Amino acid sequence: MNTPVERLNAALEGRYRIERELGQGGMATVYLADDIKHERKVALKVLKPELAAVVGAERFLAEIKTTANLQHPHILPLFDSGEADKFLFYVMPYVEGETLGDRLDRDHQLPVDEAVQIATAVANALDYAHRHGVIHRDIKPANLLIHDGQPVISDFGIALAVGTAGQGRLTETGLSVGTPHYMSPEQATGDQTVGVATDIYALGAVLYEMLVGDPPYTGSTAQAILGKIIAGKRASATEHRASVPRNVDAAIRKSLEKLPADRFIGAQDFSKALGDPGFRHGEEIAAGMTAGRGPWKPLALGLGALAVVFGVGFGWSIFGPEAPERPRPVTRVSVAIPEAQFFHPTRGDFDLSDDGSLLVYRGVGDQGQPQLWARRWDALDATPIRDTDQALFPELSPDGLEVVIVTGTSVRVVPLQGGVSRTLVDVGVGRCCPTWSPDGAWIYYTDQLLGLRRVPAAGGEPETVVEVNTAAGDQFNLLADILPGGAGAVFASPRTGGGFRIQAVDLETGDVKDLTAGTHPRYSPTGHLLFIDGAATLLAAPFDVERLELTGAAVPVAEGLAVLSNGVGFFAVSETGRLVYRTGAQGGFLAPAWVDRDGTTRDIDTGWTILGNPTFSSLTLSPDGTRLSLSIMDPDTNAFDLWVKQLDQGPLSRVTFEGTINYRPTWSSDGRSLTYMSDQDQLATASDLFTKRADGGGTAELVLHRETTLAEGMYSPDGTWLVFRQGDTRVGEGDIYAMRPGTDSTVTSLVATDFLDYSMALSPNGRWMAYVSNATGRNEVYVSPFPDAGSGRQLVSPAGGVEPVWAHSGRELFYRNGANELVAVQVDADQTFAVGQQDVLFPLASYLPGGGHPQYDVSADDQRFVMLRINDAAEDTELILVENWAAEPR
Repeated sequence: MNTPVERLNAALEGRYRIERELGQGGMATVYLADDIKHERKVALKVLKPELAAVVGAERFLAEIKTTANLQHPHILPLFDSGEADKFLFYVMPYVEGETLGDRLDRDHQLPVDEAVQIATAVANALDYAHRHGVIHRDIKPANLLIHDGQPVISDFGIALAVGTAGQGRLTETGLSVGTPHYMSPEQATGDQTVGVATDIYALGAVLYEMLVGDPPYTGSTAQAILGKIIAGKRASATEHRASVPRNVDAAIRKSLEKLPADRFIGAQDFSKALGDPGFRHGEEIAAGMTAGRGPWKPLALGLGALAVVFGVGFGWSIFGPEAPERPRPVTRVSVAIPEAQFFHPTRGDFDLSDDGSLLVYRGVGDQGQPQLWARRWDALDATPIRDTDQALFPELSPDGLEVVIVTGTSVRVVPLQGGVSRTLVDVGVGRCCPTWSPDGAWIYYTDQLLGLRRVPAAGGEPETVVEVNTAAGDQFNLLADILPGGAGAVFASPRTGGGFRIQAVDLETGDVKDLTAGTHPRYSPTGHLLFIDGAATLLAAPFDVERLELTGAAVPVAEGLAVLSNGVGFFAVSETGRLVYRTGAQGGFLAPAWVDRDGTTRDIDTGWTILGNPTFSSLTLSPDGTRLSLSIMDPDTNAFDLWVKQLDQGPLSRVTFEGTINYRPTWSSDGRSLTYMSDQDQLATASDLFTKRADGGGTAELVLHRETTLAEGMYSPDGTWLVFRQGDTRVGEGDIYAMRPGTDSTVTSLVATDFLDYSMALSPNGRWMAYVSNATGRNEVYVSPFPDAGSGRQLVSPAGGVEPVWAHSGRELFYRNGANELVAVQVDADQTFAVGQQDVLFPLASYLPGGGHPQYDVSADDQRFVMLRINDAAEDTELILVENWAAEPR
């Protein structure tokens, strides 16, 4: 019988030639091989036969693809994988050097600086992989190669592929993923749902061993080691090596916590702690150690009083008289957030966990981008939550392990302890305010055009719960809260004539009841309905969940809450009697501004602000660049009308007086009229396309009516073609058509697919059409010939893109990329179309995004842009935490 090497060489003939065996690990045998095609040495790893039998070829090869695109200087890449003569193999670069395990076997301990440098590099690599949804699961010295003095992680994701593909069959056969000394407690107990915290634990154990010379838990058998991991005392490197800095020891102790929730939320936080001399954790702080100044210090100072309040309350609950004899007092504490993390005053979303122990808030990331932070009251530091850039409306799951967010047009769920985030609803506009059902099985959200909807929390098809009542003039419903038992909900929606109303709906029958004027309703287990009135006062009223009725008068709980123009307020309540709210002036205002190509911003007219939202706000410059047309929201009626501003500091005049929603204007080539969407046709159930003189005179003329929904429309530069988009974008439908009014009534299909195609823009010479499509599963910018769009298309955005706008020169195309930055693309758009250099101009986090259309325009000389800057007024905002808030209403 041929040996395994002979069989492999025969099966891999022409691809690889094995030279010799390099070693064996727990999952694979490693061979040195020649990559014949590329003339290089590689490490060819063959899965152990017993493991391959359990996993299965098809599933292993499918799962291992997850790691193929990881590109990081401290991660060994995956070259190839496959099956050969029933052997499952994967191929990685052959690295000259030794493993960290070899180094520790020889030197026993490493210098402190070198150990910290290695751990920091590995933590940064882990953070990169975790942000791409990949967990290693088997971090250990043998999997860390030392090449030119730098660590490189090998076998990245192999354990994930084995664990995912094999599922429960691994434990049935006695096999396991992980090495005992570096297994986290959750791995040691057989929990298969491991995540980021598992890798952080293993790295902490490796760093401990580099410093001390032995893993944190040792024993004569694997069972003895696992027993200590689960129940052993906390390990401290300083106890064995006094030269270990306090912050390094604190970081190790935090990474080795028994509960995943007590470890670092992300590997990047571990890396930062290792480099911060002031970082402390756990017992050392309680013992009174003096902390140096670092990123965590301002938060510790700001929340010191809060810790005292909670400490006194906890001690009293243990040693004081029984609760019935001494009622708990109401306490209020101002919560300080470090300036470097502080949320935008007009977009400071936050949520409180059901048990009241965790605050999640929208702050600022290390690159200046909006992102979520997690702050536990029993800790002195907040940590960023990965994969939450640009997140809005966060709400924690009932078990406190996940957070649902809105990013752009998507509703997504992000695990707090790592793992792969999931998109529940991707295509469309106007998504708002997701909330969990009490059992965590459903996520409800509001759609500005459809109403209250829900989608399974694990993923699935959305369904409408409460429809928009177009006959009553409703535009959208928002801010829903699902009541205990999941049979009812409360929500707020705009009232005709201005303001908001709170309603309750029976989710089984669909019956809706009006409750009271107000916004942002939230049910409290104390039996109250909390909501905000028109004077920005937080009120609490007794509420009957079964009858869906208020049973008593509302009483004030707090005054001066921050409230946005769309009714979104800022407070959160837990099931344990804690309340967090934010004070401040009303936000939601937008300032039209000029933005240079380097990102320098200047308001068009100092002090000029407007109200709007991503769906119906829109703006466009006249052909000569002297006038700006934009859609402005009336705060009293919630209606949108078109206005024209003489630039820069000239008068602002109203153009439309018909209908309630007038939006997405485009100028005629001579600058005399505007073509726009409007709901003024009372016979239509959706918007039609109209045109009107730009000075507001005359009457609006109907340009196009379709039996299906119209969403965009414009004339070609020469005025001969009318290009429009139709289809119900609320359910992900959108197709682009064209016709020649007055010449030919035939409608030409430009882009009509099973996907959402929208946001079309015609080049100045009229030869090309840019548009957005989600045909690949994400929004991308394409360019096709016009009007013969079916003859081909070319991808412009390499990593996601929306809102294409042509430069007047025709030699550039601008778009908003997937990282929320404005990109300028050099293009050849004469007889043929070609894409050239792409340059990122500046980030767009401070400017209003477009809900399915460009939310900016370019000046006549192509050197600056007009945008809607999110106004940062209301600097006097404050976050307040209230303990036992319900004692006062009672």
